[in-house]
Amino acid sequence: MTEFHEMTCQQQLTEVNKAIYAVLAGGQSYAIGSRSLTRADLKLLKQMREELEAEITASNTSPLLGNTFVAFFDRR
Repeated sequence: MTEFHEMTCQQQLTEVNKAIYAVLAGGQSYAIGSRSLTRADLKLLKQMREELEAEITASNTSPLLGNTFVAFFDRR
């Protein structure tokens, strides 16, 4: 299995979305007998998702006009 840091941003986003779904569908933690499971923190997962989405969006934009600003001057 590929390490998380070796995945592309899109692959990481897919895994984070799966983890978010697991928390939402199965709860943050549960116990069966003497065994317990605590999943990743939902707030942290959502923050990771936002950062990955921003990184993907930034990498998909064209660098040609990336730092360009437009101004309209009105003769008033």
